[in-house]
Amino acid sequence: MSKKSRLPPGQRWITGFPVRTAERMPDPFNPETWNLTVDGEVKTPLVFSYDEFCALPVTTQISDFHCVEGWSVPDNKWEGVLFKEIANRVKPKSSAKYVLFHAEHEYTSSIALDVVVEEDVILAWNRNDEPLHVEDGWPLRLVIPRLYAYKSVKWVRRITFLKDVELGFWEKRGYHQEADPWLSQRFAQR
Repeated sequence: MSKKSRLPPGQRWITGFPVRTAERMPDPFNPETWNLTVDGEVKTPLVFSYDEFCALPVTTQISDFHCVEGWSVPDNKWEGVLFKEIANRVKPKSSAKYVLFHAEHEYTSSIALDVVVEEDVILAWNRNDEPLHVEDGWPLRLVIPRLYAYKSVKWVRRITFLKDVELGFWEKRGYHQEADPWLSQRFAQR
């Protein structure tokens, strides 16, 4: 597929990787105290230590990154754990329809379960063969290539499977819940 055909309507390719942050930076990372909680509508809730999470099967994938502001960064190489690996371990109940991702502080975003179990959704710690910068989500960032980047939560600390959608940080402020750049779903219909 050509680079031009990969660009959603209203987007432009850029170089670099701009930093956009809706909340304050997390406290300094401590691998001894960091954990990731996975709970909600699941059969097997889990809490991963940093070492346990890093011991999960690691994968790399290359994808484009689309910001709601109208810029896109092509060919990002992400390294981390596929979200479907986490879903397979916690075994979502049939009642689970959405997944709410919680950042280090107050930022959240919920995404339909059928979207986050796609093959390219990754909980990443590296981008382009280097550890993510703290500003970009270190130590763990969700990346959902087919949605606008405000759905790609930085500093993930908790994942909650839900029966119903729960509006996240930007969605409460008028952004679109589904965030599909190919449909220019920037803002919710009022």
